[in-house]
Amino acid sequence: MLVNLGVEIDVPQTPRVKQLSGMFDVPVREKLRQEWKGELALDVKPWQVGLIVGPSGAGKSTLLRELFGAPIELGWKGGPVIDDFAASFAIEAIAEICQAVGFNSIPSWMKPYAVLSTGERFRVEVARQLLEGKHLIAIDEFTSVVDRQVAQIGAHAVQKYLRKRPPRQLVAATCHYDVIDWLQPDWTLEPATMSFTWRELRRRPELAVEIARVERHSSWPLFAPFHYLTNELHVAANCFVLFVEGRPASFCGVLHRPHAKVTNIKGVSRVVTLPDYQGLGLAFVLLDRLGAAYKALGYRFRNYPAHPSFMRGHDRSPRWALCKRPGQFSPALGRTSSINAHPHEGKRWNMGGRPCAVFEYVGPAMTAIDEARALIEGAPISRAA
Repeated sequence: MLVNLGVEIDVPQTPRVKQLSGMFDVPVREKLRQEWKGELALDVKPWQVGLIVGPSGAGKSTLLRELFGAPIELGWKGGPVIDDFAASFAIEAIAEICQAVGFNSIPSWMKPYAVLSTGERFRVEVARQLLEGKHLIAIDEFTSVVDRQVAQIGAHAVQKYLRKRPPRQLVAATCHYDVIDWLQPDWTLEPATMSFTWRELRRRPELAVEIARVERHSSWPLFAPFHYLTNELHVAANCFVLFVEGRPASFCGVLHRPHAKVTNIKGVSRVVTLPDYQGLGLAFVLLDRLGAAYKALGYRFRNYPAHPSFMRGHDRSPRWALCKRPGQFSPALGRTSSINAHPHEGKRWNMGGRPCAVFEYVGPAMTAIDEARALIEGAPISRAA
């Protein structure tokens, strides 16, 4: 693709323009012109993600619009953000795309766009553009208004979603070079020099994480608003937090689970990842570590996910085995009852409830018993707040 673009801007000769010209010795021009000439070898091989990157004023937005089309203009009505998605999409499709880009907090789906955090706004904007866009999606000012760590994690979630859905393509424009290793573009274009470069897909950068037992009162209030079912936590729960570079990111509460036949079951009571860190699988890093530690101490470690994407994640993991298939749990019927059970089983029909499943950790145990005991039984710290 040959690029030969030029943009001219008429400059009115106002008194202030002339004054400015004199103050800074800038020649007065009736027109300002900017040109971009080069070649984009986009037909050499297939690609899915492209990135136009460079400083402000270099022409990123112009090239994005002229070469790949104008970005979708999004409108927000002031109601729940799920209602802002086009009416032609089923709720299942909306939920899938929101989860795919790391916008996983279901309570936030019910909030208006105006009250979402900056990171949540970024993710739901990207979700709508990916779902409502056509074969090629153009996004301007990609990650420009969010915290840089949020930007990197969000970029990773976006490219991961796209690469599972060829031949859809995304071209993003940004002034931030720090997203390159996370977005993993197949090519980059720098308008300032018209440098076009093909890239190979690489592993995303590693994050430094730490897991520690924490005090309930100092940790749970930070995570409670983002749990998809309730903000309550049992007073007897042991609490653990995964920290990313010293900042709390994911939480897990664990309770002893009474059982009629065995006495060594520990179960997940609550697991939450803060919105800014969703999309990296940090909850599984935390759960797998706890599972390995509890197993080393002779316990069976179970989780009872009700979130559909969380159930799928457990099912894909070789470290977790399915103990009970996802049915429908009804608090009204109690215990392990299933909604819509057959009448001859003595259970009435009931509408509502939520899907649930039971998974048990079957991965390797920690080899260092002292390390496992220090994590599970050690004195809790108050670092999460």
